[in-house]
Amino acid sequence: MTNNAHLFGKACSHLVNYTAESCQLHPLALENYLKLQRALAVEGVDLKIASAFRSYDRQQRIWNEKVAGTRPVLDHSGKPLDPKSLTEEALVYAILRWSALPGASRHHWGTDIDVYDATAIPANYRVQLTSEEYGHKGPFARLNDCLVNREAQGLSFGFARVYAEDRGGVAPEPWHLSYLPVAQEYQGQLSYDQLEACINSSEIELKRVILAHLPDIYSRFVEVSQ
Repeated sequence: MTNNAHLFGKACSHLVNYTAESCQLHPLALENYLKLQRALAVEGVDLKIASAFRSYDRQQRIWNEKVAGTRPVLDHSGKPLDPKSLTEEALVYAILRWSALPGASRHHWGTDIDVYDATAIPANYRVQLTSEEYGHKGPFARLNDCLVNREAQGLSFGFARVYAEDRGGVAPEPWHLSYLPVAQEYQGQLSYDQLEACINSSEIELKRVILAHLPDIYSRFVEVSQ
């Protein structure tokens, strides 16, 4: 049984430090990430991690800053929105489109990573993690094609893009890889009741609105990634 503190990103004792890229990962995820990295290097791709483990506190801070308007909130297609022009309910769903609900982020587990190709950009380039970057004219188009092909052939070392398609919840994230052999164990132990209790005990902004819509949020933004 997974420790709830690990499940919700409130502890990281199950992870290892990967100092080469200044992040923390589940040891099996790291082992297989390095295999994937070496395999892609043969194809001319320098796979790097933009984001790995993210704690509950960090995810909650991102959420609260979006509610406060100090961090950008994007519309369905990725264009900036004015949070003040939205109802509280609309704001919650706009945030969920691009940011996981604290306690429900796959990044809490140390199994999921956001990746890019370092060979495709100059040293001073700031990776945005946008669909345009991974589209056919974007700098990471080759990485995208390599990942699609490897996953289709079963050569992705256990990694899969769980947000590859738009199912009406989380926006497509071609950069997001999940190490399924471990992530599925965590996913299987995350329940609605546990998440509700986690939100209830948190200091998250718009808690009342979140809890009122949690059944829909859970089905559209949490279960869909299984």
